[in-house]
Amino acid sequence: MIKIQNKSVISVNDWDDLVKETYGRPYNFQQRYGCQDRGRYDFTVPSDETHGDEMGVKFSSWLKRDPKQPITNQEVDYEFYPDFQTVANDLHAKGLISAGSYEIEIDW
Repeated sequence: MIKIQNKSVISVNDWDDLVKETYGRPYNFQQRYGCQDRGRYDFTVPSDETHGDEMGVKFSSWLKRDPKQPITNQEVDYEFYPDFQTVANDLHAKGLISAGSYEIEIDW
């Protein structure tokens, strides 16, 4: 028998908008982890799996930094975003996304 799994699909723009509105700072999912290609990114909420500080900053540091402060010594700011799963777990803890399996549809 074929196993079927239902997932909610979120556009990358809707995800970025939710994060920006919730935390009041810039966020661009597609720019994370060396720039995401077009396609879908699977994740589950809540989850203990994180990428840590690899190519990013601690979530607490991201929240403390004034979003109007320019990022220096970098050509691009894709490394100044916190770990994706940490953000997703926090949005879940705030009641903004339900527990479950999701896909972010990346298209630019």
